Amino acid sequence: MYAVVRTGGKQILVREGELHEVEKLGADVGAEVQFTPILLSDDGSVTASPGALAAAVVTARLVGRQRGPKIHGFTYKPKTRGRRRWGHRQDHDVIEIVSIETGTAAKAG
Repeated sequence: MYAVVRTGGKQILVREGELHEVEKLGADVGAEVQFTPILLSDDGSVTASPGALAAAVVTARLVGRQRGPKIHGFTYKPKTRGRRRWGHRQDHDVIEIVSIETGTAAKAG
C-alpha cells in the first residue's frame, strides 16, 4: 500500500516504515503528524476521488531535524559598486511513516 501526500508545496509518495525529508512542519521531535492523502493505492486499486479519501489518514512520526545544503548567491549592480553576497540553508524535518489508514474499516465496523 502506498499514498501520495502534499506537504511543503510538494507531493511525495510514501509507504509504511519509510523515512522522508520534508520542509519544516513546526512540530516537536517525537510528535505524530497526520496528512490527508491525495492518492491512495491498495493492492492495485487506486483511489483519487476527494469523497473516498475524506476518511483516509497518513500518520507520521517526527524523527529529527536537518538542514539542507548551503545555497550561495551574489548580486552585482554595475556602475554603482553595488555588491551583495548571500547564503541560505533550508530547515528540514525527517519523518517516519507510521501507518496508512484507508478509513473503510472504520465505516464498516
